[in-house]
Amino acid sequence: MYGFEAMTFNIHGGYLEAIVRGHRAGLLTTADYNNLCQCESLDDIKMHLSATDYGSYLQNEPSPLHTTTIVEKCTLKLVDDYNHMLCQATEPLSTFLQYITYGHMIDNVVLIVTGTLHERDVQELLEKCHPLGMFDSIATLAVAQNMRELYRLVLVDTPLAPYFSECITSEDLDDMNIEIMRNTLYKAYLEDFYRFCQKLGGATAEIMSDLLAFEADRRAVNISINSIGTELTRDDRRKLYSNFGLLYPYGHEELAVCEDIDQVRAAMEKYPPYQSIFAKLSYGESQMLDKAFYEEEVKRLCLAFEQQFHYAVFFAYMRLREQEIRNLMWISECVAQNQKSRVHDSVVLIF
Repeated sequence: MYGFEAMTFNIHGGYLEAIVRGHRAGLLTTADYNNLCQCESLDDIKMHLSATDYGSYLQNEPSPLHTTTIVEKCTLKLVDDYNHMLCQATEPLSTFLQYITYGHMIDNVVLIVTGTLHERDVQELLEKCHPLGMFDSIATLAVAQNMRELYRLVLVDTPLAPYFSECITSEDLDDMNIEIMRNTLYKAYLEDFYRFCQKLGGATAEIMSDLLAFEADRRAVNISINSIGTELTRDDRRKLYSNFGLLYPYGHEELAVCEDIDQVRAAMEKYPPYQSIFAKLSYGESQMLDKAFYEEEVKRLCLAFEQQFHYAVFFAYMRLREQEIRNLMWISECVAQNQKSRVHDSVVLIF
């Protein structure tokens, strides 16, 4: 299982692994979520969070609070943790940590390009970007009219440059093209990250293979469901699926020809790990699918902490913290809009 990692891992990775396991101990528990779900106002939520890792980030915020403020400050905690680990990391861990942020970079690029297409203010869009996905020339994305310009003017100097080779076209950017661009970039990114983890070998390769394969399969299912009823052909769909994962290649063949959600379900139920996810949904229902996938992902991420001497704990911690921020956003929105009855609908418990 481990090879010889146990002998040498702690020379460079021991301190940071201890740090990340300490951060993991600071994630909110079921008891914390039960208390948060009882809150009557955003100030109550702030009071409950004051005893957690988020306390110092929220303590100076004046009333009345807004949901965006809570999410912003909680994200700042994630960014500070990440930057601290990146500063201390040596190769190959530093490269591994940088890979974790590329997904946010892709989301930011898509956000700016879509916003510009709909004539939104660039400054307003930049404020909505995820801080982990920022890069120097991001503001200049607004000038690009098509993929080729987007690449030549801006992205050629970013880590995303190699992923653009598959989606450089001269077609003007519209909503459909941008969504295809997002999925093509994600496909290239996941495959690249997967190859990098395989190169690292040992427990890192084994655990990250499982986590990235799950991410690739989830994206394949979401692409299949979202492209039902659009002009996307079967071959176009197939090109957007990653070339690894439990569904590769036979599951992809079946997903590419699905015409509705029940056909997707039938294709997925042949794979035991995903059978349990779809068993939670009634027929024809896809609204709760995201939550079911998130719950399965959280379960797998928590298992990453059961082994030692590997880098997957860093990936797992970042993902769990992001899930926690999504939970806090949902709870805060429900409290702010007086929808207490729906507060448990989208909360994914971590521990």
